[in-house]
Amino acid sequence: MAKKQILIIEDNHDIRESTAEILELTGEYVVILAEEGKTGVELAIQHRPDMILCDIMMPELDGFGVLYMLSKNEHTRQIPFIFLTAKSEKSDLRKAMEMGADDYLTKPFDDIELLNAIESRFKKRSQIQTNLTIPTKLEDLHIEDNEQVRLLRELATGGRNKSIKKKQTVYETGDTPIYVYYINKGQVRSYLHYKDGRELSTNIFIKGEFFGLESVLRGDKYADSTAALEDSEITLIDKDKFFELLYRKPGMASRLVRLLSANIRDKETQMLGFAYDSVRKRVANALAHVAEKSKPETDEVLIKISRDDLAALAGTANETISRMLADFREEKLIIKEGNAIRICSVSKLKQIKQ
Repeated sequence: MAKKQILIIEDNHDIRESTAEILELTGEYVVILAEEGKTGVELAIQHRPDMILCDIMMPELDGFGVLYMLSKNEHTRQIPFIFLTAKSEKSDLRKAMEMGADDYLTKPFDDIELLNAIESRFKKRSQIQTNLTIPTKLEDLHIEDNEQVRLLRELATGGRNKSIKKKQTVYETGDTPIYVYYINKGQVRSYLHYKDGRELSTNIFIKGEFFGLESVLRGDKYADSTAALEDSEITLIDKDKFFELLYRKPGMASRLVRLLSANIRDKETQMLGFAYDSVRKRVANALAHVAEKSKPETDEVLIKISRDDLAALAGTANETISRMLADFREEKLIIKEGNAIRICSVSKLKQIKQ
């Protein structure tokens, strides 16, 4: 079996040499050394190693710069990348993981920590590649609802649950995706920012739904932001585990394709409405959309949404929302109940033309 190549990018001579010695003593690795970031990038492109260990604080080009440059190169973007960081730099770790680093080691680390981290990343990569080679049968593309629920529960069990308060941000435009999000309780909205500071809501996600999928599948930074519409509980699923499930169960992937296709169709309908519908119809559609997200059993639905959020969903100003709600109350289409709105007939709201 050919030895794996590991590139170590570290400006500290003692750490660089001792780390290389540990790896070479195992007899399993060939080590390439770089004293600073620029040389490290050149060696990575030249040799395409099986893994990269990289210090964060270095002259000329730091570890963040190294990771950024390699992530833009099609030949190096998939190489497992582990940061070597001093304790004083731990505040930078969130940035490191958001940029796409696979793991990190805090200096000083011992032999076992180093070898375990490396073996763990190789094992995970091997599992993904093995799953990719599994031949897909036609029946594998179909998955029953109860099987989907079971797989999602298994996936969520391995994730990290997080409680978020109403209006709390989950991720923002420009963040690098490291998780897929699953809603256990509550509602989350996605939105875009206008240049003048206004917001436009693009979707609402409810219990049992994923969000943040597009950027994870595209391998790009988030183009939108998300925040809780109410106190919620979400599961943060490591994107590698999520991909492993898709490779293992293509039926899940086909369901997600249908889900994303439906999201695109909804956005197209929303854009058409913004272009041609009156404000009155846009507000009526926004109210109906929120109501339908609660999966009502009757045509009369009680919803909770702030004027700000409703304005963002309808693409209009708060003052306009207040005026439209007053009109709908006079027409007996809605009833105001404290902080909630009772929609007397969702179907009648949807029938409003202009």
